[in-house]
Amino acid sequence: MKTSARMYQIFFSSFLLLTLNTNLAAREIAGVNLKEQISVEAIDKPLKLNGAGIRYKIFFKIYVGALYLSEKQSSADVILKANQPSRIAMHFLYDEVEKKKLVNAWIEGFKDNIDSKAYSAVKDRLDKFNQMFSDLHEGDVVLLDYIPGKGTRVTIKGDIKGVIEGADFNRALLSVWLGEEPVTEDLKEAMLGLEND
Repeated sequence: MKTSARMYQIFFSSFLLLTLNTNLAAREIAGVNLKEQISVEAIDKPLKLNGAGIRYKIFFKIYVGALYLSEKQSSADVILKANQPSRIAMHFLYDEVEKKKLVNAWIEGFKDNIDSKAYSAVKDRLDKFNQMFSDLHEGDVVLLDYIPGKGTRVTIKGDIKGVIEGADFNRALLSVWLGEEPVTEDLKEAMLGLEND
């Protein structure tokens, strides 16, 4: 009887450990490992992987996009209205994405998802944001961390490029993926955790 109880205890402990490790393990998408939970400097609370997917252009894989939030949320409207810490991580898969194409994509994404008044309010900051970019290549990573009260910290290839102030700017930036006219519907759904790749 004691042996059976001991075996059950070992089995249960092993199962629990395996479950915990699974929850903490990285998710892999297109060869990119994404942690389920991260710590970001200047943000007190750990951020959880809300969802992630691939940005396709025709049939080419451009980057893996991941959204991290304090608490998981599947409503784009709730996310866009909340003034909460977040991270957008872009892991580039394509050989080369020219700065000009990136800049045009940011401008188009902002104009498609915010009204003209809101665009006018963030335009100068968007210009500053665009100046931070250079050509990006396979393996490069862009991190866009929103720190409430400070702004959006931009890290490209491991270098902190600066901070763009304003909750309104971050809202506009998030809308590129989560707005009414997202970069792609598939990536929007993936970042909202509504589909699995």
